[in-house]
Amino acid sequence: QVQLVESGGGLVQAGGSLRLSCAASGRTFSTYAMGWFRQAPGKEREFVSGISWSGGNTYYADSVKGRFTIDRDNAKKTAYLQMNSLKPEDTAVYYCAARNSPYYYGDYAQVESYHYWGQGTQVTVSS
Repeated sequence: QVQLVESGGGLVQAGGSLRLSCAASGRTFSTYAMGWFRQAPGKEREFVSGISWSGGNTYYADSVKGRFTIDRDNAKKTAYLQMNSLKPEDTAVYYCAARNSPYYYGDYAQVESYHYWGQGTQVTVSS
């Protein structure tokens, strides 16, 4: 069992940056692959980025590739999402999620692949 708490959201102007953090409880953080998703009002939750247990494999949605960077610090039990060059269309509630496996098997973008979710943090990008 793991509990996830996101932080770092807020209001930023287009072109700005934010760094989201996802702090995990429990002793086995390093055995979980981690992901970030987002959900805008009236839309389905969508994949943003994923990272394997060691950080050796990372995955990004096309819409954020080159602007967002996922990272993790297993010693601190924390995953991060650095978001640069933010756009108004990035506005959403951002969720971190943990998967009961160190790796992905082609299924990193699927909501059903994750077993634990945080409560979300709001990111608002003004134009």
